Amino acid sequence: MNVDQHAFRSAILDPTAHVPDGLVDPKGRAAGKRFDVYRNNVIVSLSNALAEAFPAIQKLLGPNNFSILAGHFVRAHPPRSPLIALYGDAMPAFLETFEPVQKLGYLPDVARLELALRQSYHAADSQPVDPALLQQIPPDRLPAARLILAPAMRLVASDWPIAAIWKFNMANGPKPAMRPETALVTRPEFDPGVEALTPAGGAFVSALAARQTLGDALATASGRDPAFDLMPTLGALIAGGAITAIEEE
Repeated sequence: MNVDQHAFRSAILDPTAHVPDGLVDPKGRAAGKRFDVYRNNVIVSLSNALAEAFPAIQKLLGPNNFSILAGHFVRAHPPRSPLIALYGDAMPAFLETFEPVQKLGYLPDVARLELALRQSYHAADSQPVDPALLQQIPPDRLPAARLILAPAMRLVASDWPIAAIWKFNMANGPKPAMRPETALVTRPEFDPGVEALTPAGGAFVSALAARQTLGDALATASGRDPAFDLMPTLGALIAGGAITAIEEE
């Protein structure tokens, strides 16, 4: 059997495409119905993988609407890796242009958050630092210290309350208040969790991730919000086991 592989891949993702030339069943007959079944199974399997990767998106849209969306996504963005657990990284950008969901402006950022949760889950392990070490640094030396963050830490900044939307749908959280949020993803044990930060809090953590000193990161956050309160953000990092080392100059 000699089948053009490009034609085969194209036909798998196009329900209107004809069976590729040269494709036959075990008895040598044209593999029409068998190929249709296989083609359907591929789309269903990839759609199921997307549902597992984006459970909040599925809940927001409903299973039927998500199934339709997933079918369009699979055909536009077939897998580029054999690791199906990592499939779907193009979903946020796809949602930004998929016409039927354009009124749901928060959807792409919720998808980014769900990608961040998956990335956090697969990130390298790390050991959180003892929070008492922060208290042992003299106050005059604290601004020059650097907090090293865990590989599993992720940030997703949004004009929407994406952490609250995710918690409302996936963790029985309260109804979201419409405000900008930066979602902080940490992995204190084995499962990633989500906490909502203010935009200034997100700027603070982003500055730390860029290896800015504590003093410079605080200045960055205060530039976003002069009333920025450090303690809730620092507390979220500590509770999430996201600080793995403290470096002093």
